[in-house]
Amino acid sequence: MTFPQRAIGVARLEVPVFEEVEADRQATTQALIIVVLSSMAGGIGLTSGFYNAPVLHRVMLALLLWVFWATATYIVGVYLMPEPQTETNVGELLRTIGFAASPGILRIFGFIPALGEVIYGLSTAWMFVAMVIAIRQALDYKSTGRAIVVCLITWTIALFLAAMAGAILFLFAEEVVS
Repeated sequence: MTFPQRAIGVARLEVPVFEEVEADRQATTQALIIVVLSSMAGGIGLTSGFYNAPVLHRVMLALLLWVFWATATYIVGVYLMPEPQTETNVGELLRTIGFAASPGILRIFGFIPALGEVIYGLSTAWMFVAMVIAIRQALDYKSTGRAIVVCLITWTIALFLAAMAGAILFLFAEEVVS
């Protein structure tokens, strides 16, 4: 399956595509590209709001969030909330979670008057559903409910860590530029 076919398959929430991405170690770079494209689309599409930062800042934060989320999911999913068949590694989580960001590419249309906020909101919700499937498949869970709980817990942890790292990075960047 080609890279675009994989991105579309994950966006269509096709479980076999999540499994394919999880198993293919070569897909990590593809997952990274999707995270970058999705964050760039979000940065371009969101022209106002509480975090109206340059696109480069958004990309950096998205990459931090992606790595923190995969790592937190590994720790919580494997050590704190495993099912008997749970077996994964951070690489598998990076790939599935990264590809799950593919619906976020539609956020580029967030600038469209009257429709932009709806498109942005729907694509963000769509990404969340894809993230739950990504986590369920990578952790080999039978329970979608458990995947939702792990997704919410680890997203909160990752968001906090990315915000702290982002604040430190951008404060340092401001000092260097000044």
